[in-house]
Amino acid sequence: MWVYEKKLQYPVRVSKCDPNMAKYLIEQYGGADGELAAALRYMNQRYTVPGKIIGLLNDISTEELAHLEMIATMVYKLTKDCTPEQLKAAGLGDHYVNHDKALFYHNAAGVPWTAAYIQAKGDPIADLYEDIAAEEKARATYQWLIDLTDDVDLQDSLKFLREREIVHSLRFREAVEILKAEREAQKIF
Repeated sequence: MWVYEKKLQYPVRVSKCDPNMAKYLIEQYGGADGELAAALRYMNQRYTVPGKIIGLLNDISTEELAHLEMIATMVYKLTKDCTPEQLKAAGLGDHYVNHDKALFYHNAAGVPWTAAYIQAKGDPIADLYEDIAAEEKARATYQWLIDLTDDVDLQDSLKFLREREIVHSLRFREAVEILKAEREAQKIF
């Protein structure tokens, strides 16, 4: 069970209204390699991995939910003072028509989130390699988001998230090595 502290994992600040950046950030909210997909992927996979790494998947999936909350906060702050005309000019007109300024799980192109984003092969090593790839794709996306904004406050939060993706990738790599060593160990009956 979780204990919810009513604060973000890392502070989120933005220095200006920027609906264009909000549109790009939505990729990490409802995209294939975004925070929701990662959280659900790892939470789902934890039920079919050896006991040694269940906690790792559970911990990282929970942290991904905290990252989802950070992305939601960024999008909210970047759009809260936008006019409908600004949202339309940023390519968020369709979103506005369907959801006003409410968040909705879709990617930057407006494609709704789908459970097809969730990978679970049932082979722990295959699943962990999928997880490593997901973390590396998220890391790359965060770098590209950093490159797209001149808002140093927003860049700070995005850099934090990028670094956490690196840590998650490393932890999944360690878990692969643990499972490989266990698989290759001589078994005596």
